[in-house]
Amino acid sequence: MKTKVKLLASLKIWMAIYPSITAFLFLFGNQLATLPLYLRTLVLTLVLVPWIVFVGVPFIDTLMKKMQRKNE
Repeated sequence: MKTKVKLLASLKIWMAIYPSITAFLFLFGNQLATLPLYLRTLVLTLVLVPWIVFVGVPFIDTLMKKMQRKNE
């Protein structure tokens, strides 16, 4: 995989992960704070990895394709 493609993939993943983690912690951070760190991490990853893979990144892909079409 070329460097440009890897950088673009990394950017897409980051664009999905950052707001998702922020929203999740905003909504559930107080409830999770009582759990040990390893359980907080488990809950966070159990919820957010599928969200990122099946919703977040495909949504970012769709947005980027729409923006690319507008520029053509």
